[in-house]
Amino acid sequence: MAKFNGFGGGGGFNMQQMMRQAQKMQEQMAQAQEELAELSVTGSAGGGLVEITLSGKRDVESVTVNPQAVDPDDVEMLEDLIAAALGDALAKVDEKEKELLPYGAAGLM
Repeated sequence: MAKFNGFGGGGGFNMQQMMRQAQKMQEQMAQAQEELAELSVTGSAGGGLVEITLSGKRDVESVTVNPQAVDPDDVEMLEDLIAAALGDALAKVDEKEKELLPYGAAGLM
């Protein structure tokens, strides 16, 4: 029997086992993606003055601004709070994604 690069005869390479492992990994990834699609996280800033809710796919679901955060003379502060709340929400999605997709999510969304 011919051997190709050490993968023949009685070698340790088991194609069926590798295919089963690949299929199992695909199933786990699909399940994780479903969980992420249903995920909703809220990031906040300024002690809750600004809250942004994102889906697991990073779509903005809602933005809440407490009227106390609105100062016409200091719009920059409000902009900073919005940016910080968005960053907080994105970090939460990233954390959950790493938990659910240990092999990485590159190109999956």
